[in-house]
Amino acid sequence: MRKVSFPRMGESYRTFKMLLNDLGNEVVLPPRPSRRTLNLGVQYSPEFACFPLKIVMGNYLEVVEQGANVLVTSGGVGPCRAGLYAELHRKTLHRMGYPVDIIVFEPPRLHPFNFIRNVHRLNPGRLSIKAVIACIKRAWRKLQALDNLEKLTHIIRPEERERGATTKVYKKVLEWVDGAYAMDEIIEAETAAVEEMNKIPRDTERLVLDVGIVGEIYVLLEPASNLEIEEALGNLGVRVERSMFLTGWTRDNTWKETTEGMTVKDAARHYLPELIGGHGRDSIGHTILYAKRGFDGVIQLAPFTCIPEIVARTILNKVSADHNIPVLTFFLDEQTGKAGMITRLEAFVDLMRRKKLQSAGLKPA
Repeated sequence: MRKVSFPRMGESYRTFKMLLNDLGNEVVLPPRPSRRTLNLGVQYSPEFACFPLKIVMGNYLEVVEQGANVLVTSGGVGPCRAGLYAELHRKTLHRMGYPVDIIVFEPPRLHPFNFIRNVHRLNPGRLSIKAVIACIKRAWRKLQALDNLEKLTHIIRPEERERGATTKVYKKVLEWVDGAYAMDEIIEAETAAVEEMNKIPRDTERLVLDVGIVGEIYVLLEPASNLEIEEALGNLGVRVERSMFLTGWTRDNTWKETTEGMTVKDAARHYLPELIGGHGRDSIGHTILYAKRGFDGVIQLAPFTCIPEIVARTILNKVSADHNIPVLTFFLDEQTGKAGMITRLEAFVDLMRRKKLQSAGLKPA
């Protein structure tokens, strides 16, 4: 029997589950990456492979144990190893005795026929083109709702009066959106969720810092890979703005590049005019834009051995000096510990808070 799964990346799995079910597939949900996931991935991946490859490898092994035999993933553009992940995963799984089929979606804007062929392969119910488009539109609207709610947590959490209130309510309202199916139900669930989150008691007089987060897409979007850094920053009184959400990435790679994407490239051009693969140029461009908007700092999240982010990191030293904005980089792998990360975050937040107070002519508490 055909069973389909995919890598877990944040809350987007709720959208993919609905879409694949609508097309007539039996879906095996990928579990949230855990220590077991990582151990499996590390065991069966090359030692110096980057962190996302290992986590996804572990995720695949967990779902094939549950009977998944078709895996859906994305490809890549430019000189980045991410474009080779699927082939390496396929060969590894076949060598281990799992004859899975991996369907790779390349960016539709550059490879439209690949997109059409893959949708056809994932449409065993043989829905009409009109029905498939309706399914995609409904899934897109749910993905927008999920991203909007996550952005709202970044605004509310640093001002919450009771520690953990935002996370608790967020988990509850996610289930409302997850349970919504029709377009009007999704819109209604999102509206109710926003209202519920806005009821969280907040201290609007609190000094809140603004920090941008840049880096590689997987470690940005999957909290288990970055040790829930956004929640940790919120608890430290930091309002986070993440440079990338799945809706924005999808827009830039499906229809046409948005003005937002072009603005980021323009910002980075003086420091890095060429595409180096991955999201290295984006990390530089977004950091410059955050500095121009008066942000207090930037945090770069990068998988260990990720060449595009390593290149970006060397350039960010000059960007930081030129634009007077502190930048903190975390290179993430299976050895990264949460306690050490929190210690570095606390020191970074203290530095930014002192700088903010001094610029306002106030003495640090």
